[in-house]
Amino acid sequence: MRIVLAEDQFLLREGLIRLLEPHGFEVVSVVGSGPELVRALDVERPDLVLADIRMPPTHTDEGLRAVLEARRRHIGQPSLLLSQYVDQLYARELLADGEGGVGYLLKDRVFDATQFVSALRQVAGGGTVMDPDVVTAMMSGSGRDEKVTRLTDRERDVLHGMAEGRSNAGIAASLVITEKAVTKHIGNIMQKLDLPPSRDDNRRVLAVLTYLNHS
Repeated sequence: MRIVLAEDQFLLREGLIRLLEPHGFEVVSVVGSGPELVRALDVERPDLVLADIRMPPTHTDEGLRAVLEARRRHIGQPSLLLSQYVDQLYARELLADGEGGVGYLLKDRVFDATQFVSALRQVAGGGTVMDPDVVTAMMSGSGRDEKVTRLTDRERDVLHGMAEGRSNAGIAASLVITEKAVTKHIGNIMQKLDLPPSRDDNRRVLAVLTYLNHS
């Protein structure tokens, strides 16, 4: 799997390369700024871009802007962004095009190699991965529609798992309930939030997250 890596901090950049290569990832380009990232993505057309949100020259959201530009030029470009901070605005902008193949993880997650590699593969395959802390922030936002209050505590737990990109089996295992129960809860969630059920798990996650963030 071909990856373009955008990270301006030397130690983290080298650490990521050492982590990725043994797991079958080929880092085809390494850049340290937003403009360099845009150029690299146009040239390389990688299977996945892994980028820090805050990069030179402004150290604000250069990485995010570069990824969004690349996804406008190349629809569905799989992209996973790393950050030290939880920011609902970043998550909303990343999800806005509705194409899937996106992820937003806090840098602390990188230290769990198994979890991190799994997230990379999920995003590269068109899935959606949101850091649990980001999901929690989005679900507790003051701007939510009153329809969200219709959900039971268990339905909120299931919704949280959906937003993290977990499969029905994964949600069932984490909550110690059956997959059949998860399916029932998801049906209730969709109905209460006025969101039509979908066979496409990624679209389902995007729809729920987008609804929560824009409501």
